[in-house]
Amino acid sequence: MEKTLSRDGTLIAYRRRGEGPPVILVGGALATAATEAPLARLLAPRFHVVTYDRRGRGDSGDSGDSGDSTPYAVEREIEDLGAVVEAVGGRPSVFGVGAGGALALEAQADGLPVEALAVYEPPYTPGPAGLLFKADCTARLHRLLSAGDRDGAVELFLSVTGVPADLIARMRSAPLWRSLESVAHTLAYDDALLGDGAVPAGRFASVTARTMVVGGGFSPDTTRAASRELADALPRGRHRTLTGQARELAPQVIAPVLAEFFTRHVYVGQAS
Repeated sequence: MEKTLSRDGTLIAYRRRGEGPPVILVGGALATAATEAPLARLLAPRFHVVTYDRRGRGDSGDSGDSGDSTPYAVEREIEDLGAVVEAVGGRPSVFGVGAGGALALEAQADGLPVEALAVYEPPYTPGPAGLLFKADCTARLHRLLSAGDRDGAVELFLSVTGVPADLIARMRSAPLWRSLESVAHTLAYDDALLGDGAVPAGRFASVTARTMVVGGGFSPDTTRAASRELADALPRGRHRTLTGQARELAPQVIAPVLAEFFTRHVYVGQAS
């Protein structure tokens, strides 16, 4: 893992694979660079793929590590991604999963130089019922984290994303659970990235990159509707459904879709 310095002095760890046009993978909730490694390996024969540990995860630092007592802010994660882009060089394409997709969109709206952008189901919850659901989840999450209940925070996240209770119970006895607990505090970061849960159409009007919003054909109706609403809100957005996919996206399914999309738009961008 290499490291780069974000604007507030936090060290952000990243790893490179392959050669070719640069592609940065942005993980979702509870994910680290290691989580994105299977997809990175599939893309590496055609691209210079970069995975990184988002703030507070893996080998990266966190807010306050440099002596600055300022709490987490979305702007800091935008700066983190910008630091990775600067370290890699060039004008990369970016793929973000879940809340990582929301981060990638926020960064591009803020001016991050991106050749092409793809996101998989950023978990916005538009509509009156969705906004109430998001507000309730936010309140419950902050109560758990304030009480130091990392176990409960992970359980809350998994349950609201559709993981059955019996599977969560089995996961608790696996070594993976301890890893999830170690980054449970970053669930608050992902929650902040999603705001009140509505698709921020006004802000995303500033997203200039060609953007593909991908959804799973087996995902809940509300999730698929949110993905379509997001694509419609983007000036250069398009929507694509992957048959048979749901929240747990298979790397071997998304890899050729990203390769085709990024290759086509890298050359379009160079021509223009």
